[in-house]
Amino acid sequence: MSLLEFFRAGNTHPRPASLQARFEAWRTLPQPSGTQAVHESRIVVLDVETSGLNLKKDTLIAIGAVAVEHGRIMLDDAFDIVLRQEQISSKSNILIHGIAGGKQRSGIDPAEALMQFLEYIGPDPLLAFHVAFDQTMLEKSLKMWLQTDLKKRQWIDLAYLAPALLREQAMSHRTLDDWMQLFNIHNHRRHNAVADALATAELFLCINKKCEQQGWRTLNTLGVAERQYRQILGQ
Repeated sequence: MSLLEFFRAGNTHPRPASLQARFEAWRTLPQPSGTQAVHESRIVVLDVETSGLNLKKDTLIAIGAVAVEHGRIMLDDAFDIVLRQEQISSKSNILIHGIAGGKQRSGIDPAEALMQFLEYIGPDPLLAFHVAFDQTMLEKSLKMWLQTDLKKRQWIDLAYLAPALLREQAMSHRTLDDWMQLFNIHNHRRHNAVADALATAELFLCINKKCEQQGWRTLNTLGVAERQYRQILGQ
């Protein structure tokens, strides 16, 4: 099922009139050029927590993100939000991400939370480890609550960029934990969205140093390297 078919099958809520002006201000932001250098860009590294791994049935619970700007992680430019849930997730799911039922019930209204997320990312490119899951869950929620998506946004998938650069480790390093261990990156709050985003950002900076050595210095060249590796894998 395509994303379009998936969204058509779901329910949507009218975009709140109170958010319309903010939404239009975000929608009309000028998009950055992919030809700009990575070290001159603001890249938003993100991670999500959900009620499960079923793209059709499960819901978005939390979004965590941190910005990388001028080759540095901007700890004062981070985002961490829990969306209010109509039905809390299972006990086994809560044990994974640690977002208790009370916190899920008292979260931010989903439309407002997602609007805050859009305002946080602005027009900037997005980076995640295994983009497909994060992107699908975000776009499912954005379609439901704000009738929008991120299809025109540039995404960088570190799960493909890392092995594209480090071919010798490609077969033995597949998960975020594998790559974190390789670069001695510590994450004491694994499966916390903002903590995982921070660890992913640290990994990106490690990888990007090697990308620059290969001449991959712009957002577009990172995208090309990622696509070429996907082609090798037949994806």
